[in-house]
Amino acid sequence: MFLFRTILSFLRNSEYRTLLFTSSLVMAAGTLVYHWLEDWTWVDSFYFSVITLTTIGYGDLHPITDFGKLFTVVYIVVGLGLILGFINAVYDHYKDQRSNGPGPR
Repeated sequence: MFLFRTILSFLRNSEYRTLLFTSSLVMAAGTLVYHWLEDWTWVDSFYFSVITLTTIGYGDLHPITDFGKLFTVVYIVVGLGLILGFINAVYDHYKDQRSNGPGPR
């Protein structure tokens, strides 16, 4: 129940919603570009976008085309700070909700 309340309170905050929308837009853009440039499936393109911007980078997929490689460089520079900011905002919000929430029952 706590997790559900935390998610709802996160979505009620316009600043967090904007960050969520922007992060989703960047992930969608990366997915679209990788699908088009590298001719990957939609799932592979989304998967690569996520593992790239979260700096996991398993290495099982990588761009082959020159444009794909150049896009990846720009994508990382632009998207990394945004995604890390989003992850940090989620963590801070969760921490605030936990410290301001009801005590043990």
